[in-house]
Amino acid sequence: MSEKIYGLLLRLYPARFRQAHGEEALQLYRDRSRDERGLVPRLRLWLDLVADLAVSLPREYRRTGPTLVSASAQPGLNGLPGFRLLEEQPPRTGALLSAVFLALAGLAAASVLINYGGSHPNSHLWQAKPRAQQPDRSAATGSPSSSPAERSSVSAQTASAPPANSMSGLDSQDGVSASVPPSQSKATGQQRAQTPAAKAAQANPQAATVAVEGTPMDAAQRHKVINGAVANLRQYYDYPEIGQRVANALLAYEGRGDDNDATDADTFAVLLNQQMLDVSHDGQLRIRYHVGGIPSPPAGPSIEELARYRAELEENNCFFSKVQMLPHNIGYLKLDSFADPAICGATAAKAMASLNHADAIIFDLRDNTGGYPKMVALMAGYLFEKPTHLNDMYDRNDNSTTESWTPAPVKGNRLADKPAYVLTSSTTFSGAEEFSYDLKMLKRATIVGEPTSGRGHIPIGRRIDDHFEILVPDRRPVNPISKTNWDGPGVQPDVRVKAAEALETALKLARAKSPQH
Repeated sequence: MSEKIYGLLLRLYPARFRQAHGEEALQLYRDRSRDERGLVPRLRLWLDLVADLAVSLPREYRRTGPTLVSASAQPGLNGLPGFRLLEEQPPRTGALLSAVFLALAGLAAASVLINYGGSHPNSHLWQAKPRAQQPDRSAATGSPSSSPAERSSVSAQTASAPPANSMSGLDSQDGVSASVPPSQSKATGQQRAQTPAAKAAQANPQAATVAVEGTPMDAAQRHKVINGAVANLRQYYDYPEIGQRVANALLAYEGRGDDNDATDADTFAVLLNQQMLDVSHDGQLRIRYHVGGIPSPPAGPSIEELARYRAELEENNCFFSKVQMLPHNIGYLKLDSFADPAICGATAAKAMASLNHADAIIFDLRDNTGGYPKMVALMAGYLFEKPTHLNDMYDRNDNSTTESWTPAPVKGNRLADKPAYVLTSSTTFSGAEEFSYDLKMLKRATIVGEPTSGRGHIPIGRRIDDHFEILVPDRRPVNPISKTNWDGPGVQPDVRVKAAEALETALKLARAKSPQH
């Protein structure tokens, strides 16, 4: 119910914002809702959401007037990319405030009714056994800018975000038992009388709906799934020590009988996910149950999918949404995705050539959803005079490491020694985080804005049986300087300000260093 209410609140945003960030916002809400349980944490969650709504809603509508209709490259002044604009008047402030007030009033009323109903059961009404949270049965999908190959693979990287308190690396696991977390072994008498499956359902009240009997599972079937999960964790999880701890914990839970109450597949999947999260603190490590069976992986993108992908990139100017020179000779590039350089390399070269005489350059990645590592390296290459080691990708699957370097310098490039600034937000994601983190570690750019989303390692779906698969992160970036990455806490800005204030802050910093100042 709470998730549906939040989904309704998202409808207050402009359509362009919902299309670009709606699914990600819902996933972030699900992760926080799952981790922040209890009255006080849940109240804090909604206060944060209301505050974000009050700040971001007017900002997004201001951005809609004028709204960018097409970012396709058009012949413009001096060969710069041109844009077609559609003049729109944003809704009046009074209308927005009225909508927010009505939404919050409805939310408050619904929350009171839900809590009252949960605390005051009516003995005259039929009550079904609460169901735990339904697992996500759909295949992972990429961002709007992901390639057809990424979107067509069942084993594609998941879009789910780690919980707000997610941490990565071995240091985050200090004090975590290799079997059952101590906090769970000290339950009160009342807690001990409550089954683990019921606890999982209570931990996800938004998913506690009228029960519909799911696919039944007996002890032998549960044991087979646990053994499959354990084998995959031990063999593939990109932090071997943590993978071993999670595997040992699953076996300990089973041996203690904590899984006995999970007699249907849906409830069992939810319970396993909670058990793994308790030890790993990794929201990207998940069990998925496919009621109709795990789909066979496609052979690859069709010709039609490739054509649609290319058309999408061309229509959106390869997501180079804004390229311009600002006062004081400051170059500004708003890039919303790192698209395939095989298709968009020429667009990138044209955009950077138009900024080549800037005294400073600002990369705006506040709305960037990530993309291709090769485009990350291509764009970073304009800031260096020689090929530079940016990042390594460690693959646990074959215990290999692949290095990422910037390409050879572009002939005539004049930006290699100019001050650079990168704007970030809490929704800066994946490849955009790598770009920011690499330049930060190399001390080549000043990061301005908010900590990024903190998604660093890559989960791959691995089959356990015909219906269960486990998403196991088996690859992670390793920076050659820090020997770690941004997974969990995100890329921390050098100058921390609200995302809406990042551009003005970077402009002030750039003007202070400008020769024209």
